[in-house]
Amino acid sequence: MRFHDRVSIAIEDHVAHVLLDRADKMNALDDAMFEGIIAAGQHLFGANGVRSVVLSGVGRSFCAGLDMASMGRTEREMSLVERTHGNANRAQEAAMVWRKLPMPVIAAVHGVCFGGGLQVASGADIRIIAPDARLAVMEVKWGLVPDMGGYLLWRGNVRDDVLRELTYTHREFSGEEAVAYGFATHADPNPLARAMALAQTIAGKSPQAVRAAKLLSNRVPELSGDDVLMAESRAQHEIMYTPNQREAVMAGMEKRAPEFVDP
Repeated sequence: MRFHDRVSIAIEDHVAHVLLDRADKMNALDDAMFEGIIAAGQHLFGANGVRSVVLSGVGRSFCAGLDMASMGRTEREMSLVERTHGNANRAQEAAMVWRKLPMPVIAAVHGVCFGGGLQVASGADIRIIAPDARLAVMEVKWGLVPDMGGYLLWRGNVRDDVLRELTYTHREFSGEEAVAYGFATHADPNPLARAMALAQTIAGKSPQAVRAAKLLSNRVPELSGDDVLMAESRAQHEIMYTPNQREAVMAGMEKRAPEFVDP
């Protein structure tokens, strides 16, 4: 299944593989790519049986960031402060849609991951990155600031002073450094294989429990301590003693693979 001739989705064994597919431009973000990314994410909201998602790019790179040649005219015609997608504008939604999905998303990053591409990858729950990947918070180079959800998505992961230095200077850093800085979860020479294996592991867990855990993870930074405790209790109350929760217990006791029903 293709979206705006820029993004494709293949679903197998409860795992959706989303591919940024503009290899000749290192998957740079033009108008069609923005629309394709958002459309693919929106499609997955209603995709029955999808329990985890892998996001990757074809060709030499994950995403080289904004295609400046094609984006200038389009972006001038848009109002960036207009909320076109819930709490986000269109550019922000290309990153935020992955965080908003009910199931976990794993980004597999290789090659170049600059600017907007880094923010799209940051929308994923987990990021597996090639050690020799090249990353940069690139926007200041073009007289801009990161504005695709990066500041929200990096909060709590990337140390404040490190983020300031990388933003102010747009210095490139490697995949190994990205792990140390908090932009990535794991470094692996084959990030796609590692991401797919992790996605399959997650897909074998109770989908209700995993979705509830993602929702809690998304909400915790915005809540007070008391509200976090209540959110945990409510989430647990909703899934405890459900068929999938009982199946998880029985499969564990009987030492067999569980058979879960998708919500």
